[in-house]
Amino acid sequence: MEGRPLVIADAPPDAALPDQWLLLRIDALAELQEAVRSFVQTTDIQGLFVHGLPLKDIWDAFRADYVFVQAAGGAVTDEEGRLLVIRRLGTWDLPKGKVDPGEGIPEAALREVNEECGLNELRITGELPCTWHTYERKGHQHLKRTDWYLMRGSSAEALVPQHEEDIEEVRWMTTAEVQAMKADTYPSLLPVVQAWEARQH
Repeated sequence: MEGRPLVIADAPPDAALPDQWLLLRIDALAELQEAVRSFVQTTDIQGLFVHGLPLKDIWDAFRADYVFVQAAGGAVTDEEGRLLVIRRLGTWDLPKGKVDPGEGIPEAALREVNEECGLNELRITGELPCTWHTYERKGHQHLKRTDWYLMRGSSAEALVPQHEEDIEEVRWMTTAEVQAMKADTYPSLLPVVQAWEARQH
């Protein structure tokens, strides 16, 4: 939320939270809405961890305030073990986009990588963690779930950034470059990048 994590759980965390995180026990769903509203408006809190009520109840109440969007994307590796990344609006990211009506999620992931980066020779080799993030569009709050897939691609193909989607650059990054890139990407993307790194060993 505004680039900061919100964790919804059915029990308190096992370990201490990072500095500037807020831990809240929720005993009524109305408290959840107030907590989320305060979190969005208070920029000095870096993360929010909410627990108390059954997990499904908290999650359903949170989702009810948002328009759901399903998206899909890929972490593509080339023959040299490099990761395909895009730079959009000044931030490093991975290619992804909304799933079209009637389209399968894996098919959407392949299509989005093709459209945003220009690669045609792609194949899915595994699944990666899905991510969630919120954004506002045309006065409505949206909650986007992105299903991520591990893919193989070829560096022999030319990379073509999709400029109409505000993509400024497409490139292959070595594992060392990915380490530096993690400091200049979205926090919600880090579990995907870390899962990709774990598959490289």
